[in-house]
Amino acid sequence: MADEQWFYCLKHNRVEPWDGCRSADRLGPYPDQETAARALEIARERTEAADRADREWAEKGSDRDPDH
Repeated sequence: MADEQWFYCLKHNRVEPWDGCRSADRLGPYPDQETAARALEIARERTEAADRADREWAEKGSDRDPDH
């Protein structure tokens, strides 16, 4: 079914359908099983991107004139 949602269960380290474990133990939803299987990789990529953005923002902020 095209409108199914898939999740990655952190408790069991596996892909689960919508009616799996409680939401606090899962990442998702993802559009398919293959994407849900990459949930930890996707989360790591997003965290690294956010960390880079934070560093860039901090570096730009340090260039500002403190009087303005």
